[in-house]
Amino acid sequence: MEEEKRAVRQNLTEEELTIFDLLTKPDIHLSGKEADKVKKVAGKMLNRLKQEKLVLDWRKKRQTRADVRLCREECLDYLPERFEKALFQQKCEIVYQYIFDMYPGAGQSAVVM
Repeated sequence: MEEEKRAVRQNLTEEELTIFDLLTKPDIHLSGKEADKVKKVAGKMLNRLKQEKLVLDWRKKRQTRADVRLCREECLDYLPERFEKALFQQKCEIVYQYIFDMYPGAGQSAVVM
């Protein structure tokens, strides 16, 4: 319930808020403008993945997993400059692992809305 309220306050869906948190925690201090950019990137990435890449059984095929990784990286490439190379790579892996674990395919999330 608290996360729902927080998502509304941040003007994000719960899924977007989860990605935002994965990208900004722990201790990445962002300006308001940078936080807004991260929110926008999180939303666009999720939408693109769900519409184009998270097909049925995507986790079973090497090529579709590679497509998801590439899409994620292309989207996250728009993060603020504060995400220098090492941090960027770390966040890419964290986000990919979350997507792999939580999105079974066909644009569906294992997250209960």
